[in-house]
Amino acid sequence: MNEPYVEFDVEKSLATLSRERLQEMHFAGEVIQDCYRSLKKASQNVVGQCLAHQGKFYELDHYPKGDVYDREFHAQYYYHAHRKESGEHGHFHTFLRAKGMPEGVAPTPYKGDAKRPMGNDALAHLVAISMNGPGFPIGLFTTNRWVTDETFYPAADTIVMLDRFQIDHTYPCLAVNRWITAMIDMFRPQIKELLMVRDKTIRNWGATHPGVDVFEDRNLEITSIMNIEVDKQIAAIAAALGTTRKSA
Repeated sequence: MNEPYVEFDVEKSLATLSRERLQEMHFAGEVIQDCYRSLKKASQNVVGQCLAHQGKFYELDHYPKGDVYDREFHAQYYYHAHRKESGEHGHFHTFLRAKGMPEGVAPTPYKGDAKRPMGNDALAHLVAISMNGPGFPIGLFTTNRWVTDETFYPAADTIVMLDRFQIDHTYPCLAVNRWITAMIDMFRPQIKELLMVRDKTIRNWGATHPGVDVFEDRNLEITSIMNIEVDKQIAAIAAALGTTRKSA
């Protein structure tokens, strides 16, 4: 299956946001730049800090070992690699676990045989962040349920969770944790679109593959994908803040 690439009009999307949201995204951009500045002073990058002191790098293994989990906000992420054909070095998978989720969210109805983590073990995959060799982000994508063994929540509920993602400690590196938190904030419009396309992709796949458990179908892995550029996003947000915005 060809990966469902999403065309995204950044300027048009930003024009629909409140000034408050744009300011939050602008601040996130400043955090990202500050993280790059501090990492560069130590001749480091985001990926390198996750792989440091972890031994030999193996595809599919999670880095850093044991994942990164914030016990206050119940956000989680890890880095790994297995998509060389895509041109990336590897990618971060980001999650929110049950105890950090807002009230009222509920997993997508499921009648298949797979065992999904439920209750306090439930978790939602938010988005994956593709990274290049030098350790900078080049894309975002979403995945089918089986890929990360998540619980799977509908797009509307997962979008609400984005504001809950925060890693607020120093392991494996404070700059990396600030960076990944800010990436979710600054690219929120793109992630929102990707999640909506994800659900559409899964619905369409199920409609054209009757009798198949769409959430467990190994032929459907990437459910939406797009390229990103941090500098262009920061510039677009700055430009959008120059005019009066609509309400949220």
